[in-house]
Amino acid sequence: MGKTLFLGVPAYGHINPTLGIISELIKEGEEVIYFCDEDFRQRIEKTGAVFKAYGEWINVFGKSRPSNEKKMNIEFLSQILDNIVMNFEKSIESILEEIKDIRFDYVGFSANFPFGGVIAKILKIPSFSSFAVFATPEEMLPKEFKKEVEEFFKTSPIQGKYKEVSDRLNRKYNIEMPKLKNLMFNKGDINFAYTSRYFVANIEKYDESFKFIGPPIYDRKEDTKDFPYKEIEGKKVIYISLGTVFSSYDINLYNIFFEAFKDENLVVVMTAYNTDLSKFEVPENFVVKNYISQSEILKYADAAVTHSGMNSTNDLLFNNVPFVAIPLGADQPYMASRAAKLGACISLDKDKLTAEILRDSVNKVLTEPKYLENIKKIKESFKECGGYKRAAEEVLNLRVKSLV
Repeated sequence: MGKTLFLGVPAYGHINPTLGIISELIKEGEEVIYFCDEDFRQRIEKTGAVFKAYGEWINVFGKSRPSNEKKMNIEFLSQILDNIVMNFEKSIESILEEIKDIRFDYVGFSANFPFGGVIAKILKIPSFSSFAVFATPEEMLPKEFKKEVEEFFKTSPIQGKYKEVSDRLNRKYNIEMPKLKNLMFNKGDINFAYTSRYFVANIEKYDESFKFIGPPIYDRKEDTKDFPYKEIEGKKVIYISLGTVFSSYDINLYNIFFEAFKDENLVVVMTAYNTDLSKFEVPENFVVKNYISQSEILKYADAAVTHSGMNSTNDLLFNNVPFVAIPLGADQPYMASRAAKLGACISLDKDKLTAEILRDSVNKVLTEPKYLENIKKIKESFKECGGYKRAAEEVLNLRVKSLV
């Protein structure tokens, strides 16, 4: 029996995809110790993993949310990186102290966890990385900010701070630290991408270390008792979600949602995660919740409106639900444009969105069969990927290779 250390990023979109891998490893007799924020203890422990809470230093990720694209790419990036660099040594030492008496066979980490690759180098054991966001940084960055971001990495005083930290850690542990711009895109010996080669654009950008295992479809054992599923059975259902990170990105989008569907003969099930909608009058045909089990509600949905994050896009494609995408940031423009190019959805510009445009677009994906036909093509490519069982096999093979 082997032992795995996993280092997770405390965010639903990064934790959820890893749970299936962890569950399969445990089924194979492996022991997994999973570090994360206390908020995720319950869902991690349901896999059978041993949960360990990070120290207070995990607040380097902050609780703030990007309010607009420019903040997301410059101010927000600067704030996050400055926090990470200032706490880098303390974070590394804290993790090493927690595991000092444990011998691991491999280490896994979320690709966006800035300390994962460094810990793997220090421990000198095989590693695997979970790319919840598989688009490269270059593909995600809006064109208008590319030069600004490039200039940031050349001139920011954070570079000098990071060099000091890197030099100390290089000497102390005899390792080679990653570049500052790669801290949120950490590769392991193998790297899991939750899609298919068919779905990915520019496949040549991904080397052989990337394993395309299909969407992160896994029974998360979520509590579904507090939702009135019986009340929506047999009705036309539209599901709307902007996810958990971008839910408050633009509060006025919710007004467009209400205006678009308030007089329609259907039920709209909508999540508004940690979002105050008190200034709006919610139409009677809307069911609004803070959080809903997405995998469960999609069993009832006829169509959806999504921000097109990786998890949401994959869930919709896997469940054969035609959708309209309104990408807001991060990897969402990439996911939306790729799905639209493959004929699986309609992607709309948030800045030009109106209730009429949204309503017409939803009606189009509902009534024109080509969208569902193209979704099924993508789903077929997903089925050929091997899923979480293949992922577990790849991890177990890492140990075999390290012993040869």
